[in-house]
Amino acid sequence: MFLAYVINSLVVVLVVALHYEYLHQTSRYLSTVPLHPRFRIVLGVVGALLAHATEIWIFAIAYYLAIEHLDWGSLEGLDALSLLDCVYYSFTVYTTLGFGDIVPQGNIRYLTGIESLTGLVLITWTASFLYLEMQKYWDSENHPKGG
Repeated sequence: MFLAYVINSLVVVLVVALHYEYLHQTSRYLSTVPLHPRFRIVLGVVGALLAHATEIWIFAIAYYLAIEHLDWGSLEGLDALSLLDCVYYSFTVYTTLGFGDIVPQGNIRYLTGIESLTGLVLITWTASFLYLEMQKYWDSENHPKGG
């Protein structure tokens, strides 16, 4: 059980660090990219979707490895486990959509719970970040300096 705690914690730390770095770099990049403010926001949203998808894949790989190599349980409702099944499951858990057709059994449930919490926090963090970026660029679009 201690190993599960350590690995789950490492996955969460990796995903949060990745997300922080995405937000930090995006904030720096958006202010320098020579695009119309509207396109800067679109670029930020597309980047956020890619960051979240990458984070979901990290969790999916953790599920796959934990089930296939660490014998932490299973995902019931599948005929055979594949990495893409884990990605689908991870998308539903990360977005807190919930699961129904695939249900975790065994110690893998703990990774499922922490992924839901992590996804909720990171999605709201992204929403706050994009809101602030939109405010900044929409204000500059509607009230240009020197004009």
